[in-house]
Amino acid sequence: MLKYVMMVGVMCMAWAVGSATPPAGTEPADTPIETKVSLITIYPGSEVYELYGHTELRVRNGDSDMFYNYGLFDFFVPGFAMHFIAGQTDYLCGAIPPDLALSGYAGRKVVEQELALTPKEAAYIRDYLRNNALPENSTYRYKFLSNNCATRPRDIIEKALGDRLHYTGSASHCTFRDMMRAYNANYAWDEFGIDLALGSGIDTVVTLRQEMFSPMKLMQHMTGATLDRDGVKVPLVSATRILIDGDDKGLVKEPTPFILSPLFFALLLLVITLLITRYDVRRGKASRWYDVLFYTLYGLWGIVLFFLIFISTHEATSPNFNGLWLHPFYLLIPLLMWFKRCRKFVHAVHRTIVLVLIFTLLAWPLLPQVANVAFFPLMVAPLVRSIGNLLVARKQARRGK
Repeated sequence: MLKYVMMVGVMCMAWAVGSATPPAGTEPADTPIETKVSLITIYPGSEVYELYGHTELRVRNGDSDMFYNYGLFDFFVPGFAMHFIAGQTDYLCGAIPPDLALSGYAGRKVVEQELALTPKEAAYIRDYLRNNALPENSTYRYKFLSNNCATRPRDIIEKALGDRLHYTGSASHCTFRDMMRAYNANYAWDEFGIDLALGSGIDTVVTLRQEMFSPMKLMQHMTGATLDRDGVKVPLVSATRILIDGDDKGLVKEPTPFILSPLFFALLLLVITLLITRYDVRRGKASRWYDVLFYTLYGLWGIVLFFLIFISTHEATSPNFNGLWLHPFYLLIPLLMWFKRCRKFVHAVHRTIVLVLIFTLLAWPLLPQVANVAFFPLMVAPLVRSIGNLLVARKQARRGK
């Protein structure tokens, strides 16, 4: 939030600096002042939104020294929360002076990689960034995997260098989900949320360039990149400096204790469901209060998930096979179970739930999507509850009720 408060003045400063510069893509004017461009990498922090680190570009040109940040957003824009959920979040590019750009990172390592650019290449990036930071140009549609604070600097560097730039490393042959889990390993609820909301699209093996959605991977690949200078390959990074020292692992918190993890609560829900269902079957009467709570909870979360799958434009939210076991149709049970004339329909809903959940549990190993371990007890719980309701209904039928 502090960064946002500072952003208003910073954006005005960026406009003042950039308004006299030509648009990106034009030939930069010759200047005797040397321009230096650096890639800035901020290591992961302790908060969930800091776990992946952050990337900025630094441009020094005479007395001017600016950090260009593509991770800014205006939280107070009307409808921001709804736009965020719908995947229509607009981020901003802002030019920030060094003292402000490096504030708030105590304990987080900040590394500067100065790039070995020609005056023309450096001037191109300088002019591009100044123009992009103008108020009328600064907004862009944020995409977590393909258009973020790391991919934007990468794309700008590639535009300036063209086919002279070569990445010498190799891809890690892992998926987007694998990479995310590496950062979220100690944050069980964050990992659970990502595994629930993002579907099979993040279970594809990433290419080397796709890996660079991560600031840490971008820094790694830029370290090994080379430039073709008249047939001679030279390192892209000419110098590396540590602006703020810190742990190489970042400020990551300790792992979530099991007793506070999603798996623990999923197992707890399953145990409670088993005990109540067993009690109901033995007495031949369903606990309606539990069905209301249970199926309403599943149904409401199903609405959120279906919104992400069918309406949201967020990356990789569709297709998502979690929609097989978490969906809004659970709400039919607490809504209709009070009406005798709907009893047969409610029983049909229970039978459908049972069939779909059995199919999902058996077929999941064959599906192209990795599940969070906590999902399986969450799949079994409604299976148990619906089977229990059908057994109770059969007992009541035998009694002539």
